[in-house]
Amino acid sequence: MSSGKTIVWFRRDLRIEDNPALAAAARDGSVFPVYIWCPEEEGQFYPGRVSRWWLKQSLAHLEQSLKSLGAELVMIKTQSTLSALLDCIKATEATKVVVNRLYDPVSLVRDHSIEEKLAEVGISVQSYNGDLLYEPWEIYDDEGRAFSTFDAYWDKCLNMQMEPVSLLPPWRLMPAAVTGTVERCTIEGLGLENELEKSSNALLGRGCSPGWSNADKALTEFVEQNLFDYSKSRFKVGASSTSLLSPYLHFGEISVRKVFRCVRMKQILWRREWKSQGEESVNLFLKAIGLREYSRYLCFNYPFTHERSLLRNMKYFPWNADADHFKVWRQGRTGYPLVDAGMRELWATGWIHNRIRVIVSSFAVKFLLLPWKWGMKYFWDTLLDADLECDILGWQYISGSLPDGQELEQLDCPQIQGSKFDPEGEYVRQWLPELARMPIEWIHHPWDAPLTVLKAAGVELGLNYPKPIIDIDKAREHLREAIFKMWEMEAAAKSATSDQMNEDVFDNSDSIKTSAILKVIPKEKSSCLTYSSNDQRVPSFQNCNNGLLPRKRPLPVDEEKLHMDKPNKQNKEAGTSGREDLCSTAESSASKKQKSTSSTSTSIISFTVPQYCSSSDGRPFQDHESSNLNLTWHEKI
Repeated sequence: MSSGKTIVWFRRDLRIEDNPALAAAARDGSVFPVYIWCPEEEGQFYPGRVSRWWLKQSLAHLEQSLKSLGAELVMIKTQSTLSALLDCIKATEATKVVVNRLYDPVSLVRDHSIEEKLAEVGISVQSYNGDLLYEPWEIYDDEGRAFSTFDAYWDKCLNMQMEPVSLLPPWRLMPAAVTGTVERCTIEGLGLENELEKSSNALLGRGCSPGWSNADKALTEFVEQNLFDYSKSRFKVGASSTSLLSPYLHFGEISVRKVFRCVRMKQILWRREWKSQGEESVNLFLKAIGLREYSRYLCFNYPFTHERSLLRNMKYFPWNADADHFKVWRQGRTGYPLVDAGMRELWATGWIHNRIRVIVSSFAVKFLLLPWKWGMKYFWDTLLDADLECDILGWQYISGSLPDGQELEQLDCPQIQGSKFDPEGEYVRQWLPELARMPIEWIHHPWDAPLTVLKAAGVELGLNYPKPIIDIDKAREHLREAIFKMWEMEAAAKSATSDQMNEDVFDNSDSIKTSAILKVIPKEKSSCLTYSSNDQRVPSFQNCNNGLLPRKRPLPVDEEKLHMDKPNKQNKEAGTSGREDLCSTAESSASKKQKSTSSTSTSIISFTVPQYCSSSDGRPFQDHESSNLNLTWHEKI
């Protein structure tokens, strides 16, 4: 063991087991563990109330674990992460900072900037993979380009050899001596939870147990008791049929490598015992893990996906930015019981089943034509396991914005979905007590029930339960009209650009024939996130001069400003053959060796979401008048 001093910068890796950064620091000498909370740098993606509650409990758990090993977790609230790190370095005379990598667009920009600034003062930053099975830059197709469809990506992953890495918790940590002053604070001092929120948050502790050791217990319970029947029970929306590991994975309380290995071992055992149901369950669960991996991969290689659709033609889609419809949807007053039940459960608990997430999001973008970015942002504000990359993947999939996404014209009837996934109506009755006495045959479409049935059930449509916000046939007609309008606008734009290059076409459905992936190239002027005073209510971006990008990959520019020059030699070597191809931050293996992207920067389009006021508990208020992929998202274990 060397005698160096190392800053261990914790973020979304709140565990001591299988933590590459912590293990590396412990091997090299004394450690100074630190967690830095900088609300201003969170910008429009400032975490919601329930997500911040989980973070607070997880930090408390980690603090106790580190203390038992001999080191104290230093918590800092600051207006600049870089300044806080520099203070820690000065106070400890550390020569190195270790950190586990993050892959979302916001963190990529911030991390690259911090790495460059620390390098200028002679401080080494060493980063490790603590979040994924494979790094995003390790998985490319045969021509060195990033995949844009999940199946091709996951097939490549499953055929790659995985290193058998297993990092046990250190037995003992040597704390770094502190000779200077660090403005540390307590967990309460971080301000993750205010006094008005505590009464609401107290209910969360009854059903949730944050912390890395609790994550291990949750994994063991799922694998031993529920994994075998996962293929049959995973769509039971009214039961705990999923693993419920998603918040643990998001905050890094358990490593995805450990989950993958544990499930794989069961698969091998069941294969030897000829238990086909167990094998099928494992394959489906691993696909859910793969979707989480793919969400990081997509955001890294196409880092504009939190702002724009991956498919180019979707920029012409005439979204209906109706704030009133958005309000009705998030309040659970659409008149469609399964949708309303899901939105009310989300409001009350911060969690909804994966299948319900698909149903409510599909209703928002297909029935109401609401911008998918509005729904993505609302999920970020309200979900206990809010995960930016996974939500981007889910909402782009549902809105038909991915090459392998749900067909844009596919409109699933909530009534049919209810009969399939909540056949007895138990889930609807739980969250819509006004429909508790409705018979099974009418529970998912009360508007069709005879007046005598409604009267017996105590239901008055339009009074104690709303009538449908839109008729299914009318919604289908509106969606069809919007698709035709999108085609017309796209055709008009193409005809107006005579010098446009040939596009690489990716079919999303039989009816969409001209959807090309947005091209990503470097741009001179940079942009970065700025904090919005509206907190999580209104996302905003603002151009600035200090936005820096990850050194390995360039970020995107607007489609209208695509580089139209002839393809260079490197593009031809990569197999583009002179076409405007599927381009991402991934480059061909030949060009990656030659290009330096350290000076690249980004231009990010801003978007706004209708403001919803803060309620007394600090959450965005839904204004209730009573004052009250199928595996699209990663599995909610």
